Amino acid sequence: MNEVRQIQKQYCSQAMLLAIGTALIFLAVGAKPISKGLIIGTLFSILNFILIGQGLHFQLYKGRYKTFLVCMGSIWLRYALLAIPLVMAIKFEMFNFFATAVGIFMVQLIILGHHLGGMLLPLRQGR
Repeated sequence: MNEVRQIQKQYCSQAMLLAIGTALIFLAVGAKPISKGLIIGTLFSILNFILIGQGLHFQLYKGRYKTFLVCMGSIWLRYALLAIPLVMAIKFEMFNFFATAVGIFMVQLIILGHHLGGMLLPLRQGR
């Protein structure tokens, strides 16, 4: 479980740093709603990622039916959680909807970038 927390800390820190850096750039050019949307989307993305890690041990060593119910409940809970910033972005003009959606995928973008970087680095070293 300690390894999961280390990975979560690494990816979540990088996601938040990227979101804050990007938000500061948009803030500097006067796009406050985009900045706020990125930050709130990223916060909920991080919360979702942490819940995934916390839920891993609940899904082990149960019967098939119980595992199915726990997994489905977890998925629906996380979908509802990710809907909160999107609804806020629709309801309030202080958040940009598209920036919020990008923020929701910030942790996944960091993970994808990490793995693509790991794949491309050996190719560059081989030349």
